[in-house]
Amino acid sequence: MKLSERLNRLAPSATLAMSQKSGEMKAQGIDVINMSVGEPDFNTPDHIKAAGKKAIEENFSTYSPVPGYADLRQAVSDKLKKENGLEYSPAEILVSNGAKQSVCNTVMALVDEGEEVIIPAPYWVSYPQMVLLAGGTPVFIDATFEQNFKITPEQLEAAITPKTRMLILCSPSNPTGSVYSKEELKALADVIKKHDDLFVLADEIYEHINYVGHHESIAQFEGMKERCIIVNGVSKAYAMTGWRIGYIAAPEWIVKGCNKLQGQYTSGPCSISQKAAVEAYVASQECVETMRQAFEKRRDLIVKLAKEIPGLEVNVPNGAFYLFPKCSSFFGKKSEDGKVIANSTDLAMYLLEVGHVATVGGDAFGSPECFRMSYATSDANIIEAMRRIKEVLAKLS
Repeated sequence: MKLSERLNRLAPSATLAMSQKSGEMKAQGIDVINMSVGEPDFNTPDHIKAAGKKAIEENFSTYSPVPGYADLRQAVSDKLKKENGLEYSPAEILVSNGAKQSVCNTVMALVDEGEEVIIPAPYWVSYPQMVLLAGGTPVFIDATFEQNFKITPEQLEAAITPKTRMLILCSPSNPTGSVYSKEELKALADVIKKHDDLFVLADEIYEHINYVGHHESIAQFEGMKERCIIVNGVSKAYAMTGWRIGYIAAPEWIVKGCNKLQGQYTSGPCSISQKAAVEAYVASQECVETMRQAFEKRRDLIVKLAKEIPGLEVNVPNGAFYLFPKCSSFFGKKSEDGKVIANSTDLAMYLLEVGHVATVGGDAFGSPECFRMSYATSDANIIEAMRRIKEVLAKLS
């Protein structure tokens, strides 16, 4: 009963584990509010669903091309030009089974055994695991609460070694909601361009869920398009998480490499989902703005309520749908049954078991002094969840 060393290097996903545990409690009849999973609570817009139904009726039921249908890659190309001012031909785009596969494809295609990948912490839980899967070494830069969870050019420069192959940069960020400004990205780009063969994986999946105006991509700066792999998809902006469509936009040689890899272990993405994704990109974007406004309203609500909880330190996220408050003031305190809260994972488990609110400890994201809450849920759920959290935290002594 021996699993491979490759698999043994990996840790299970903390976010999925917490979501599963909350689901098990719900199945037992416990009223759990799940704020652990990063998934819009909206339904996929009707016009996108209709395109999926039409694709079924028109018998798009055979294998799709490995890099995705030509019309979807063209739609992505048009989107990048119109919304981001970036010129990518369809040959420079590869569609995958969700942005998660897009990230993993890129890491597996570019990172060799022993090479280093710089990952700002807090980070999405899967980044370091994917680097380990590729045989690479994750190198973490601590982006603290005090610096709004964003790394500085000086920190980046200090982390780069002759073994550095890639920087993974997520903006808007999961788990913090922080958004890099154009000026901040330019400063990071200037550092990157000083080092040969250093690439940036720019995870922009939360592009349209931002509260500061126009999204900025690090690929926009002179000399960066050749160094940049943009990852994006339809999951968050169009409430299409289950459709599993993501993409990379990158230099053609990287796309060809990822295409070779994808061809050997998944082949092309779901044909029906791709046709729905085309409609998402070419039709009116009114639904995206409607959802963005709802998320911004919820952001304002959860920040207000979190700031009213003694012991929590709260920043104001400028994007995505996560709050990542600092909770270290509760470490060392005891619950009513005598259990000591040693870290944020303990705190998250306490909130679930006693408060019946599912969150995720910051340990999993590389920031053990914080924990993550997703506010991709209703106003009523947010209000009740924060009431419960305030109540049970007050019981710690």
